[in-house]
Amino acid sequence: MPLKVMTFNVLQGGEERFDDIIAFLARTPPDVIVLQECLGWDDGGRLRRVAEALDVPQDEAHLVLGQSRSRPSGRCYHVAVVSRPPIRSLRVHNDRHFLGHSIVECELEAGGPVTLLGTHFDAHHEKLRYVEARYLRSILDPARFREGQYLLAGDLNSLSRRDPYPVDLADRLRRAGTDKFDHPPRFDVIDDVEDYGWVDTLQMRGSPSRWVTARRNRGGVTIDYRTDYVFASPRMAERLISTDVIDVGDMSDHNPVVATFR
Repeated sequence: MPLKVMTFNVLQGGEERFDDIIAFLARTPPDVIVLQECLGWDDGGRLRRVAEALDVPQDEAHLVLGQSRSRPSGRCYHVAVVSRPPIRSLRVHNDRHFLGHSIVECELEAGGPVTLLGTHFDAHHEKLRYVEARYLRSILDPARFREGQYLLAGDLNSLSRRDPYPVDLADRLRRAGTDKFDHPPRFDVIDDVEDYGWVDTLQMRGSPSRWVTARRNRGGVTIDYRTDYVFASPRMAERLISTDVIDVGDMSDHNPVVATFR
């Protein structure tokens, strides 16, 4: 049976759009979903509604709310995982000295053990995200990674140099007043992730015409970005069938990415 893995930043917990998000997930149900910005989900109610929409058991063997550190405002932008395959082991990384939010690390039983790392990297600066990328390296065993089945899914808030950005991207970022990618724009995080051996599933089996996960307009300057990714270890990438970006319109400020594996 295929394994469909999705990452989706729901924007500020879903707010008044949550019913639309639930209807969307029911129409296009993934087997595993990593959700970012799960603000206000602490009581478990919205997490259970996602599980219900996906027809997934509402218990600890299938649902995780990865607690993220509190921001100065007191808000916690949690990372959630809902998985049809049972979760065999779980570890949530949320050390505030290294991570902007959290990394949910869980082993799934999906045609053999698959280690999923669901995350949401810092939104403010590439140097902070680079610390997170290096932390990610530190929790992995290189030999096991090379031979094992691993997935990395989430909003990494970082740019890939292999995406078709315009030649005047640096000028557009300045005119838009967007500083989070630095000036000129840096690609350090995705370079580091790929240097470790992670395979970008969209580059491997995606459509060249569908790559934008975040369209932004600031100061009258519109820029298309991809900041949301599903990466696979080399062995897991051998199972990849396809990857796609789904346009959800006004449902969120991010489009979900879905990768399907044998």
